[in-house]
Amino acid sequence: MVTDERPQQYEIVVRGRLSERYGTAFDGLTLHSHAGTTTLSGAIIDQSQLYGLLNRLQDLGIELISVRADAREPAGERGQRAR
Repeated sequence: MVTDERPQQYEIVVRGRLSERYGTAFDGLTLHSHAGTTTLSGAIIDQSQLYGLLNRLQDLGIELISVRADAREPAGERGQRAR
């Protein structure tokens, strides 16, 4: 079975303010801290990568608040509809 998976944008919100030293633990994601939470955002290639990231958060003892896939189309797909 061949799948045509494209990276999906995600926003993962965790409790607390993560310092920049966590940047290497979450390579490829952008960290934004605000009001006692940190949002990790960026492209996740597939479910395996997502679960690996969630496991890493758990291993580090970081409390997960929410995970949200961005429902908008990936940038390269805009304007390219199936004919």
